[in-house]
Amino acid sequence: MAPPVAIYGGDMTALEYQHVLVARDGETVRITMNRPDRRNALSGEHLAELLASFRAAGETDATGIVLGAHGPVFSAGHDFADVAARDLLGVRELLSLCTELMSTVQSVPQVVIARVHGLATAAGCQLVASCDLAVAAESAGFALPGGKGGWFCHTPAVPVARAVGRKRLMELALTGDPIDARTAEQWGLINRAVPDAELDSAVDELLARATRGSRANKALGKRTLYAQLDRPEADAYTLALEVMAAAAQLPGAREGMAAFLEKRPPVWRD
Repeated sequence: MAPPVAIYGGDMTALEYQHVLVARDGETVRITMNRPDRRNALSGEHLAELLASFRAAGETDATGIVLGAHGPVFSAGHDFADVAARDLLGVRELLSLCTELMSTVQSVPQVVIARVHGLATAAGCQLVASCDLAVAAESAGFALPGGKGGWFCHTPAVPVARAVGRKRLMELALTGDPIDARTAEQWGLINRAVPDAELDSAVDELLARATRGSRANKALGKRTLYAQLDRPEADAYTLALEVMAAAAQLPGAREGMAAFLEKRPPVWRD
């Protein structure tokens, strides 16, 4: 096990993690899974540290969060050594912790982008699907391997289904076979598949475009998008209409409209 790492970055609180590295890089918080000897498998401790790091990052004034990993594998999913040692209540607790992490990734105000450099399987694939955006190296791969094993990928399939659609989900979940990064891009699981050498620049470029404008406006927009995605269209419109009307009164919206009308660059203060 790696020694504890003291985390300091911008206005983030100092924390100590065993399996996660956190660094502030300008307007971006970079959260890096650092359990390469276990293929970044998601034990209870690892999940708890990821949850704590996302919560801490969410409290900062950063505009973006990059989730990455050290080692040859992005994440091999749940740590079977941890799972096998638990009874029913213990496994339920572990999966609840994992679900809370996925929900937090989507609820923090920052834009969250996954930087995928290797294989992302099961709950690792779930992590990618739960991020707002994802860029992968061409050497990366994605799988829900439970279909050819003994423990089906029930919870990892939840966000994957919402990214790739029913038939492609069924192929992933029932066969358990991996897909390459180019296929993942075509299916909608990730935004970009790029040559390995271009991964970091592609992540930074997409994040820069996704974090432009008013921070408060972006946070409200992200929250509303997730709230309406799985609703019937009429309900989605009802929700979006009220939020958009209220958002028109926020400083960012007022500044954006004033800058457009006055033909000047906007000055974002929120």
